[in-house]
Amino acid sequence: MQHITVIGGGTMGNGIAHVFAQSGFQVTLVDIAQSALDKALATIAKNLDRQVVKGTLSEADKTAALERISTQTDLAVGVKNANLVVEAATENVGLKLKIFADIDANAPVGAILATNTSSISITKIAAATQRPGQVIGMHFMNPVPVMKLIEVIRGYATTDAVTATIMDLSRQLGKVPVEVNDYPGFVANRILMPMINEAIYTLYEGVSGVEEIDTVMKLGMAHPMGPLQLADFIGLDVCLAILRVLQEGFGNPKYAPCPLLVNMVMAGKLGAKSGEGFYTYTPGSKELVVSANFK
Repeated sequence: MQHITVIGGGTMGNGIAHVFAQSGFQVTLVDIAQSALDKALATIAKNLDRQVVKGTLSEADKTAALERISTQTDLAVGVKNANLVVEAATENVGLKLKIFADIDANAPVGAILATNTSSISITKIAAATQRPGQVIGMHFMNPVPVMKLIEVIRGYATTDAVTATIMDLSRQLGKVPVEVNDYPGFVANRILMPMINEAIYTLYEGVSGVEEIDTVMKLGMAHPMGPLQLADFIGLDVCLAILRVLQEGFGNPKYAPCPLLVNMVMAGKLGAKSGEGFYTYTPGSKELVVSANFK
């Protein structure tokens, strides 16, 4: 497997392109906007520079990794020589189904099609293609260059050979792959999102404040980051979308999103990426300030 195409130049897409290029693969990064691709390349370069400063990467290896990445705004052109396509677009079912139909129509017959979805059914995505046996989930964790885990999710039709190939490829990236089956939320988000939702309910019901809830979980449960700060980091809109997938997929009211989360997303308070969620984020500062809404 030599050529990897990554669809989507956002946070996850540029991180996935980064780790493949650093591991010696030729990468084509595809996005509909050249501005998004330019921003992605700048982010990759900055993150590689950080590795050089830390002494975990040489300047020559950084240069070589960047040279392995090309960009493309035309999906059909971007996937035409791919051995593996990894989709990392927005967590939207309709969009992913369209992207996979387009990839399937233009990628080589033998190419494996993977999705970085954090919760959407692999089986449903595979049904949009003529090669469901070659469709699989590769759920990377954020930030991709740092986090070791990849959830490798088998759809209903995913073959043993494709699963084995992706497990092996994940190890080549220096990651730890864990094979899971295709049920709503997989493993990571099936466990994580109800915890985050319960933390939001704990705030909503006035049991305790933002910092207090996060402090209990950090100091009492040895979590490196409190659930409310983590929700901000993930994106409150993403948390809401995953909870709705869980609620719909299982038909169980225990996954119903907290009304406070719904209201915050409607108000555009999406967490770190919008500048405000449960905390307020100042560009260039690492200081967390509890949002004025919760003081």
